Amino acid sequence: MQATPVTLEPELINTLRPLTNEPLNVFVQELTILELYRRHQISSGKAAELMKMERFEFIRFAARQGIPFLEMSDTELAEELIRVEQLL
Repeated sequence: MQATPVTLEPELINTLRPLTNEPLNVFVQELTILELYRRHQISSGKAAELMKMERFEFIRFAARQGIPFLEMSDTELAEELIRVEQLL
């Protein structure tokens, strides 16, 4: 895979710097992967692969960042519970 340099404005660098102890390129890559996952542009498996971690490790990592593994509305959850009850 070929790396592509990205230029960040000094103001953005100053905003990001206090958020991590990692090198900024690593932190920005993590943020990008998390955002792609949050937007459903990549799967949890692909995100884990890109972050070089196991899938369930990534799912837990994303959850700690406020990105749920399952996103259901109250209506979807209620419908799913009805289906489960019908199976039992």
